[in-house]
Amino acid sequence: MKFTLVLLAMICGPALAERQSFPPVDEADRDPTLVAFREALLAKVAARDIEGVIADTCPDIYLSHGGNGGPLELRANLDPDPETLPEQDRRHADKIREGYWSDLEHTLTQPGYFDEEGEFWMPHQWQITLPATLDPHMAFYVTGQDVALRKAAVGGAPILALISHEIVIAPSYSEVNDYQSVYLTDGTAGYMHSDYLWPMTGHRAAFVKSDAGEWQLCTFVSGD
Repeated sequence: MKFTLVLLAMICGPALAERQSFPPVDEADRDPTLVAFREALLAKVAARDIEGVIADTCPDIYLSHGGNGGPLELRANLDPDPETLPEQDRRHADKIREGYWSDLEHTLTQPGYFDEEGEFWMPHQWQITLPATLDPHMAFYVTGQDVALRKAAVGGAPILALISHEIVIAPSYSEVNDYQSVYLTDGTAGYMHSDYLWPMTGHRAAFVKSDAGEWQLCTFVSGD
C-alpha cells in the first residue's frame, strides 16, 4: 500500500501541513524464501563476488534511467574500467567502485515492502508518494528515531525538536556539509545531521520472482 505525503500549500520551499511519521516496517518475513535469498545475496555483496551477484540478477536488471541495463552495465558498475570513465574520474576508479558496492549493500539491508504485483522493494520509504508540488530532489527521509533538529549547524546547538521517520525538505543540500538546513512539513526550520537524511531520489532496489519461482535482483537505481 502506498503512503501519501500530504502538503497543503507551498511557500518559498517549505510546506504548511501536518507532520507525518512513516516508521520503518520490514515485510520480508512474509516469505522465508525471500529472507534466504537476501541473506545469500548480501553475503556475495560483502565478499565483492561479482559473478555471484550477477548470477542473482534479472537478465534485464534496471540500473539507470536511459541506460541499457542488464549484466554488462552491472559488471561495468561493479568493476569500472578506468579507461571508460571520464578523464577527471579515472584516478578515482577504486573509490567509485567501492562506493557502488557500498551503496548496493546498504540498500539491500534496508526494510522493505511488497507492492501490489508481489515485488519486494527497499527501502520501505520508497512507497511514500510525494505531492506533485514538491521537488523530489529537495525531499529527504529521516532514517532515525528522535533525531535532533537543531537551531544551528553545529552538534552542540540547542535542540528545537526530535524527529522520527519524517519527510523533511532541504532546498540547499550539500554533500560537503555535516549539517543541512531543513524544513519540516509544518514549516519549522532547523538543521539536521546528514547521516540521518536519505534522499527520496536515492538508491532503491527490487526483488522479483522469476517464472521458475526464484527470487532475483531486478532493479538497483537512483534518481528521479
